[in-house]
Amino acid sequence: MLRPSKFLFIGLILGSCVPDESVFEGLNTTYPVLEYPADNPNNAVAASLGERLFFDPILSVDSSISCGSCHKPELGFATNDRVTPGVGGVLGKRNSPSLLNVGFQPYFMREGGVPSLEMQVLVPLGDATEMAHNVVDAVRRLNRNTSYRNEFLTVYGDTASAFLLVRALANFERTLVDFDAPFDHFIQGDATALSNEAIKGGKLFYGKAACVQCHSGVLLTDFGFANNGTAIVDSTDYGRELLTNESGDRYVFKVPSLRKVQITAPYMHDGSVSTLADVVEQYNTGGANHSYTDSRIEPLGLSGSEKAQLVAFLEAL
Repeated sequence: MLRPSKFLFIGLILGSCVPDESVFEGLNTTYPVLEYPADNPNNAVAASLGERLFFDPILSVDSSISCGSCHKPELGFATNDRVTPGVGGVLGKRNSPSLLNVGFQPYFMREGGVPSLEMQVLVPLGDATEMAHNVVDAVRRLNRNTSYRNEFLTVYGDTASAFLLVRALANFERTLVDFDAPFDHFIQGDATALSNEAIKGGKLFYGKAACVQCHSGVLLTDFGFANNGTAIVDSTDYGRELLTNESGDRYVFKVPSLRKVQITAPYMHDGSVSTLADVVEQYNTGGANHSYTDSRIEPLGLSGSEKAQLVAFLEAL
């Protein structure tokens, strides 16, 4: 019998549950259906190969780091580094995002410029601040490894290639589904799943604090793009403008999911905000004083107890 990945959360919920409208008004509780591309169908054996590759430093140019170096399971497939060092200790500019529920994303990278998970795999592999490895050379290395050569033959009937490498990794990453937080149990009808403080925080999230404007649905993101008022630490990282060449997209980044946000600190695209309390405080004050902040970002006027309640809700996502 084929062994499913140990990171696959069984019980992906289809359909919807409707909580008391007076609790979290405006919450869309429909859970998405995970779709696989026609040229990379759901395959437990391929996912197992992808899992092995994900945690093996063999893919980096000096065999020193793996995908799992920046995306740790115990940290929601993110990292607690502000910016995780690549090969040779080289630092990039951005914080590593969580990969939980990554298979539901319509596009990838902070500026949204990569259209598929299979293509996204190639970005860290070749990035000089990450694995710094040409994919052709990485494939040659895999085929020189008897164990990998045989496993690719078993799974795909062929030796490793760039086409098969990215599909194995993407197949594994699509298994990283997590809809098992206290938040999920609560909206599915377990009234005891959230503390009173978290429920109050949820009402703020969907009400006064207006977090739902960007962090909507059960994935807790609208996959839009915005500048959320984060202070500009690195003025050379232009965000979405790098993709669109539009000045209006300067310092604009993709809205992240808030799933497992309690264990994925630090926060923001550059890892510049250390704690959830700091995140809430940033929004409460209306963000940094610069002209790039989205017009929806305004001071919230939350009291000290309300800020603590909002943090309690975020910790339950």
